Amino acid sequence: MQTLTLPNARARQSAAEAKRAKTGEHDDTSAAVEGVVRAAWEGTVLETLKEYISIPNQSPLFDPEYATNGYQEQVADLFVDWAKAHAPFAKVEKLQLEGRTPLIFLEIEATGGAAFEASPTCLMYGHADKQPPFLPWREGLGPWTPVVEDGKLYGRGGADDGYAMFGALTALKALREGGTPHARTVVLIEFAEESGSPGLMEYVEHLSDRIGDVGLVVCLDSGSGNYEQLWMTTTLRGMCVGTLKVEILKEGVHSGLSSGIVPSSFRILRHVLDRVEDSATGLVTEQAAAFLACDVPPQRSQQAAVAATFLGDAVHQSFPFVEGAGPHAVSNAELLLRRTWRPTISVTGAEGFPPLRSAGNVLRPFTSIKVSVRLPPAVDAKAAAEQLKALLERDAPHGANVSFHVDKFANGWDAPLLAPWLEKSAEDASQAYFRLPACYMGEGGSIPFMGMLGKRFPKAQFVVTGVLGPASNAHGPNEFLHLEHGTKLTMCVANICRDFGAHHVAAGAQ
Repeated sequence: MQTLTLPNARARQSAAEAKRAKTGEHDDTSAAVEGVVRAAWEGTVLETLKEYISIPNQSPLFDPEYATNGYQEQVADLFVDWAKAHAPFAKVEKLQLEGRTPLIFLEIEATGGAAFEASPTCLMYGHADKQPPFLPWREGLGPWTPVVEDGKLYGRGGADDGYAMFGALTALKALREGGTPHARTVVLIEFAEESGSPGLMEYVEHLSDRIGDVGLVVCLDSGSGNYEQLWMTTTLRGMCVGTLKVEILKEGVHSGLSSGIVPSSFRILRHVLDRVEDSATGLVTEQAAAFLACDVPPQRSQQAAVAATFLGDAVHQSFPFVEGAGPHAVSNAELLLRRTWRPTISVTGAEGFPPLRSAGNVLRPFTSIKVSVRLPPAVDAKAAAEQLKALLERDAPHGANVSFHVDKFANGWDAPLLAPWLEKSAEDASQAYFRLPACYMGEGGSIPFMGMLGKRFPKAQFVVTGVLGPASNAHGPNEFLHLEHGTKLTMCVANICRDFGAHHVAAGAQ
């Protein structure tokens, strides 16, 4: 819905409600889909996700022992066993290229005859590796302890992104059991997305003949603005993560003797960081904006305004501010753009500081921080990383050793314009299961695979969506999967898969 305005959305909602009043709440396909999907989510999907959460299979970037501790293999076997038992229509294979994490590859043949078999392939994507625990979690919860509370499944990885394979296969199962045709589909579940998806394109190229001609990509690793409608992700930010280190002494010295003579490594670091971020506003400086920022397309600004109208203050109220604190004093639409199209700097870790209980009167020899830079979708991440390094390291104050080591970087992604059939399909699905229009919004996070796929399949349509809604807190403590939203999202995916095949069959008949 590339040019959706609020009046149009409300009008379409009213028209859909009037139609339901005449014809019933669902068409036959939607009613059949809902029954199958709900039964699966309330049964084997939920129980298997609980098992998955209990396995601490952190992504390779965070677990040096991932290759030997067996957690990745445990999850892969769990997923494969579930697919074989509950999606017997899928051909399931666990692959592992040398030096890479596993990948689960599933092939599902088309139903509906030769016309559907001749249509392009639908590729669905998810990942099974997890972020670190990020303690503490609130009492009664833990990263590896699945807990269902108030319709939410708590635990690391359920929402990001363990549910994806189950959602994809359950959507196809619902179509098949209801006798509704669909196009050929392949599903990729990787195990290193949280580490930047290294090697994933090797798998895509390795499987290129089996993947085939892709006409639709469905990525189930994104977010939702609320839990009341279908959300489609239009853009993803890129990223650059690195370690900024300032060294001034060979060893720590008594602060009473040295302060005033020896510059503080922390002060030097603050001075260097001021080159890229205005600490008063949180915006990047003018010199950094030259390579970190870009213009926001009018279309994306309009979509942010529409999304902000639906969400209102929920844009910022879902974040756990301490009492008396709040967001930047700008409009909700601007807050959405700052989360999706403005570059931002975050300090996510530090070294060189002793714990408070053992912090003596010592001027420390060095200070290091982990710097996470979120980049607008249109900014080249490699070039930005190189220029950021040069800006931080040049003209080191007091002759200190200042270094910025780039750990990883990834480009953002800007979705192609929606084809009319997909815009209608998303709208109809959202109305059928949520009773509200589909909504469109950029996401602040990064999914490196999307940029890779965009280049690999330039003619494909993209459905990027997910269950990471307000307060779901992926990567942080108390992560949860909203079970009803996951259930309804699966139903929407089923309808979109149905319409993808039907569109190409109709186009081929003309």
